[in-house]
Amino acid sequence: MLLFVITGVLLCSQQSASQLVSCYMEFDYQTGQCSRFLSAEVEQSDCCLNPAYGFINEAGKCQSCGSAQWSAWSSWSSCTVSCLEGVRQRRRTCYGIGECDGKERLQTAPCSELECCPVEGGWSEWSPWQPCSVTCESGVKVRQRSCSNPPPICGGSCEGRSTETYACYTNMVCPTHGSWSSWGSWSSCSSFCKMEGSQKLPIKHRTQTCSNPPPSSNPPGKDCPGPGVETVECPELPFCPVDGSWGSWRSSGGCSVTCGLGLRQQTRECNNPAPKHGGMPCPGEETQHQVCNTHQHCPIDGRWSEWSAWSDCVRHGRKIECKKLPGMQRRTRTCEGREYEGQFCDGDIVQNQACYYVRRCRLEKGNWAEWSPWGFCHPPCGSNAEKTRTKVCNTTYPTDYPMLVGLNKDEPVTFWGTPLPLCGAGDEVTKNIDQKDLCRHVPDCDDDGEY
Repeated sequence: MLLFVITGVLLCSQQSASQLVSCYMEFDYQTGQCSRFLSAEVEQSDCCLNPAYGFINEAGKCQSCGSAQWSAWSSWSSCTVSCLEGVRQRRRTCYGIGECDGKERLQTAPCSELECCPVEGGWSEWSPWQPCSVTCESGVKVRQRSCSNPPPICGGSCEGRSTETYACYTNMVCPTHGSWSSWGSWSSCSSFCKMEGSQKLPIKHRTQTCSNPPPSSNPPGKDCPGPGVETVECPELPFCPVDGSWGSWRSSGGCSVTCGLGLRQQTRECNNPAPKHGGMPCPGEETQHQVCNTHQHCPIDGRWSEWSAWSDCVRHGRKIECKKLPGMQRRTRTCEGREYEGQFCDGDIVQNQACYYVRRCRLEKGNWAEWSPWGFCHPPCGSNAEKTRTKVCNTTYPTDYPMLVGLNKDEPVTFWGTPLPLCGAGDEVTKNIDQKDLCRHVPDCDDDGEY
């Protein structure tokens, strides 16, 4: 009955929406983005004949035509502090028509980038100045120091420079020999096309200057070798062009889909006239599409519900509680949401398994497990967020129970139910131990109080 009501609400929501929307042929549940634009000013009910489509709603956001689903969790944010303990967060978004199962949109977990915080070091004394770096004209002298007095701790550093320089002059002038600059760009050809049948080709040239560097005069340097201009013919110039022009539009097939909205294609040829001798091609596209409506809803394939809980472990005509007698239990699931001749769910509706009934039974002595990892912070924002970890009493199941049963002794059997936890002294029943602690450096909640 609940499935019928939810399906009816979704269908009514789609059928009652009459506002015009921009319709898209794909919706991405991971990013919430629409793609493959179909048409503007389409009725929402027509666009959502196909549940895989999406549309832009009145708020300007992309919305799915399908039923509500959660996006994948976002990547974890950076830790709120760079050293010691902080927290990190991740989010997810509900897309589609209706409400998603569960209400948790934000998760917060403890984190620690570094177990210690950086401490800056101190500089050593400066080394003596090194000799001048050149033997003529001007150069530099250098001295250095190291970050070792004391050394930094946990990735720290020293503030300031490790090297100092100052100018030095040798009172000697160095001769400078001339060197060519890079070639300049080629000039344009004297014509962009050639006359058909002519033997004379246009030319182009480029230049370079003796300026990289220029030769010195005192003391004198050498001039650059060779010429400063290069001239060549322009090879393989095309004949002067004839620009193309489009012919008439022609339809080329029916609607691209058999359900929902699709596209009908039209084509034209660049032959009125065709471009010639490198002339410009026709501007625009050789194909265009018009929206077509099949007025048929697309099939919706069925999908399995979650498995029900296992039924009680029973054996007809016998009491098997806390005994070495196997019973049977079953669980079921349903194929939901199939409409408009969509595919049936693949697989079994019912699962059966053999079992031993051990619920609230006194079995062998248990043992305490290690502490579990710290759980998520609750609430996920604000200064009162807490984390919890648990130590549980592990059950020790009997080792003398047959674990393969049935006529051929080939059917696996499992223990069903939660035995009494026995980790205390004697036969006393024990409880799990919970430990709570405040989460540190948790961001404040939004102004509207939502997580």
